[in-house]
Amino acid sequence: MLIQLRNIHLSYGQRELLDGLNLQIEAGERIALVGRNGSGKSTLMKIIDGQVRPDDGHVDMPPGTRVARLEQEVPRGTEGPVFEIVAQGLGEVGEALAQYHALAQQMAQGDHSAQLGAALSRAQHTVDANDGWTLNQQVEEVLSRLELDGEAAFESLSGGLKRRVLMARALVHNPDLLLLDEPTNHLDIEAIAALEQLLLEWSGSLLFITHDRAFLKRLATRIVDLDRGKLSSWPGNYASYLSGKAKALEDEAAADRLFDKRLAEEEVWIRQGIKARRTRNEGRVRALKALREERAQRREKMGTVNLRMQDLKASGKQVIVAEGVNFSWGEKPVIRDFSAVIQRGDKVGIIGPNGVGKTTLIQILLGELAPQSGSLELGSRVAVAHFDQHRAGLDLDATVADNVAEGHSYVDLNGQSKHVISYLQDFLFSPERARTPVRVLSGGERNRLLLAKLFTRPANLLVMDEPTNDLDVETLELLEERLIDYPGTLLLVSHDRDFIDNVVTSSLVFEGQGRIGDYVGGYSDWLRQRPRVARSPQAASTRSSGPPPSPVAKTPAARGAGLSPKLHKELAGLPARIEQLETALETAQAVFAEPGFFARPETEQAAAQAALAACESKLSQAMMRWEELEKLATE
Repeated sequence: MLIQLRNIHLSYGQRELLDGLNLQIEAGERIALVGRNGSGKSTLMKIIDGQVRPDDGHVDMPPGTRVARLEQEVPRGTEGPVFEIVAQGLGEVGEALAQYHALAQQMAQGDHSAQLGAALSRAQHTVDANDGWTLNQQVEEVLSRLELDGEAAFESLSGGLKRRVLMARALVHNPDLLLLDEPTNHLDIEAIAALEQLLLEWSGSLLFITHDRAFLKRLATRIVDLDRGKLSSWPGNYASYLSGKAKALEDEAAADRLFDKRLAEEEVWIRQGIKARRTRNEGRVRALKALREERAQRREKMGTVNLRMQDLKASGKQVIVAEGVNFSWGEKPVIRDFSAVIQRGDKVGIIGPNGVGKTTLIQILLGELAPQSGSLELGSRVAVAHFDQHRAGLDLDATVADNVAEGHSYVDLNGQSKHVISYLQDFLFSPERARTPVRVLSGGERNRLLLAKLFTRPANLLVMDEPTNDLDVETLELLEERLIDYPGTLLLVSHDRDFIDNVVTSSLVFEGQGRIGDYVGGYSDWLRQRPRVARSPQAASTRSSGPPPSPVAKTPAARGAGLSPKLHKELAGLPARIEQLETALETAQAVFAEPGFFARPETEQAAAQAALAACESKLSQAMMRWEELEKLATE
């Protein structure tokens, strides 16, 4: 036994979140913790790693047990070089290592002052005294394995790279138990597949929360369900859990019906007036009081989100027609000779690594961005509703209700008015929660709020950018059903492989150098249809989860065989560098879209233009270098 939780209780106000939990974690187990949003999964992880103290109960673990946790959100104020952030996972010795590393870098940049030399000497002494050089090697190894640049500034990284840095910080001390809260959020399919492989090879115990069913199915050796404050354990695979859970809920409902029938009969008896009082059995009265108390203590299963889409007149048969579309940022081709016809009712998945240009493609398809060559035509009567993964459409300081109704008391749904509080209850927001600021909501609640806001808008073209992040599996599967039944047209950007497979009818896949392949079916269908020889880092990385390569295709190991170790390392680090530069480019481009930008002083406009040009130049150079090394590696 590695860790044991005994009779854990925790309440927030009148609400008992955890009600006498018991859990035992064995060495080497990989446990998926599932449950509805707000059921207490993240809180349970915080209890295990000691960040939250329960009201009652015990957490037992052998002395010296190392526990590390990856949080759901990037902690505020996290900044500094990546090396220092990762070294923090080593505690006080890590802080000394980070200080030594920073001072050494300062000295390498030309500062040879006596004060700096003395500080460097003190830091070195601390590292020497605590076997820090061995730990330094651990930091270097985990940085290399996760393809991270130790000198990069954490605050300048994309969301996906920040999550990778925090994963490195959790892994660096080789914990006995690793706690992962939604580890696939903001990661593309390539990074998710690499994380899966890393965790499959890792020898420690794992407790993780995820909405990604493919990730869950591949990793979990046991599933633990947190429902209404209680835990139930389900050894085996996800399919066994689903069938077992459904049977348990049926049995519970049947038992509740029998209990309620018996209670109703006793309530009728107690109200029979004088006749009942003459023959009253005091033992029976006490039993009735006990039944009433038991019924009062029953915790009902959380309701289900009521996802209803607005009706709207159908669009024309052809929704989007693209012919020979080309678009580049600087010298980098984002879209090259792209042609497609998207018809009414098509459900199109858009697949590719972070930063490859999926958002640019959507902007072009919607007519928000003009192609540099080729033609793009939107069909007639097209009305668009857009789900934004960054939640830019939410006002964090406004209440939940005001975000949906924009200050009004009612929302219009299919020609009928409905009070906003009642409407939000369909999305599991209580009246009290509907009046709270959005800033206090969890990630899952914010995504539910985005769905609530989206579905007040009549649309026959839905654009959904990563809608599954932070949603519990039950809500995710309900959203999946609604999108399958949706009569309009859907453009879906997602890194959730199962979600794509279940929803889309065709896929547009970025395959490198601006090429976009058009395939029938979802992600798994693309794996079967794609060209055998990988043409991009994405294609190479997904081989582990797809069919084996043909005998003539080069394996990932062989692809770099023609490069020197130095060039091979440079090639391995370029995708992360390109992702970082593309994020910087998107930030620079966003400045031009700000209201009143062109009314600013010419000096500010010129500075923004210069910043954009610098980003484009650096990205172009990195892309050219990547293409050059890729070509050498595959020759």
